Amino acid sequence: MARSQVETMSLGVGIATGLYGISFGALAVAAGLEIWQAQLLSILMFSGGSQFAFIGVVASGGLASLPAAIASAWLLGIRNGFYALQMKPLLGVLGWKTPIAAQLNIDETTGVATAQSNLADTRKGFWLTGVSVFVFWNLLTFAGALLGESIGDPSAYGLDAAAAAAFLGLLWPRLRALQPIAVAVAAGVIAVVLSPLLPAGLPILIAALAAVVVGGFNIFAAKPLDEGVEK
Repeated sequence: MARSQVETMSLGVGIATGLYGISFGALAVAAGLEIWQAQLLSILMFSGGSQFAFIGVVASGGLASLPAAIASAWLLGIRNGFYALQMKPLLGVLGWKTPIAAQLNIDETTGVATAQSNLADTRKGFWLTGVSVFVFWNLLTFAGALLGESIGDPSAYGLDAAAAAAFLGLLWPRLRALQPIAVAVAAGVIAVVLSPLLPAGLPILIAALAAVVVGGFNIFAAKPLDEGVEK
């Protein structure tokens, strides 16, 4: 992929994800957090799903629900650890950059990085997307928290779908064979069915496990053309 394309993709994903940060900032303040507390979550936790899970539990149960909020955020954040297993060999030896890479290891950086066709663009896509998402996410978290209730329901502007749409855009071109399509469909169905039944985070982990099983055993992988042919 041309360098300009990598840069455009990284910036586009960063902006789309950052717009979702307005929702988090506004909802965090509505849940009872101070502006600085919402900002601190975006800087240190920096994982949209985990942050929304955290404030969702706090909003419904107050400070008494803090242990449950932390558990929900942690369950959703586990997926980033699986991403790290894939990204570490691609990023190479990082040295002092290791903790920075760990902080930037999220859905969007993994998606952009793995969408590239060569190692140089993979690494560039990871870092550019990570910096882009971090900057826009934190700036717009602050804007959302500052404006608070004055902006109304963030979902009315479609901001709640911006990050999901950007990630789907990265995923769509890769659904060209039976196996990735089967993984996507199975994971999606499992997550949708289990979401009303299980605590936040568990449906995603179970869906991810299904993806690992299908991918690990190559259940739907294309068979070699000469398989079964006697020699």
